Amino acid sequence: MSKTGYETTMVLVTRNDLNLSSGKLAAQCSHATAECILKAKRQSPQILDKYLKAGARKIVCTTTNVDALKRIYGEAKDAGLICYMVRDAGHTEIPAGTVTVVGIGPGMRTSIDKITSSLPLVK
Repeated sequence: MSKTGYETTMVLVTRNDLNLSSGKLAAQCSHATAECILKAKRQSPQILDKYLKAGARKIVCTTTNVDALKRIYGEAKDAGLICYMVRDAGHTEIPAGTVTVVGIGPGMRTSIDKITSSLPLVK
């Protein structure tokens, strides 16, 4: 096991104001995870390999609303991190195009924590 900070991680940031069902939230987080993995495979295969070999750690946090979520996405992009913003297709609980989750990583925990460490965990 590597020292904290040198570990790889992925953080999924959700919106608290949507009040999604547990199943819907899980599906949206799964979309973010899959897209981040695919992006990492293209852009950072060595980080992806390290992430997968280390157990594919994921943390799910929450933020207040779409503006806060978009700000976090912008910070992750500006930091050069792998990230993906999920927009729902609108087939079930929420309108099409609703931004639901931002996935950040896989990446180095120290870099991702700079953006997400103050966010509360989903309960």
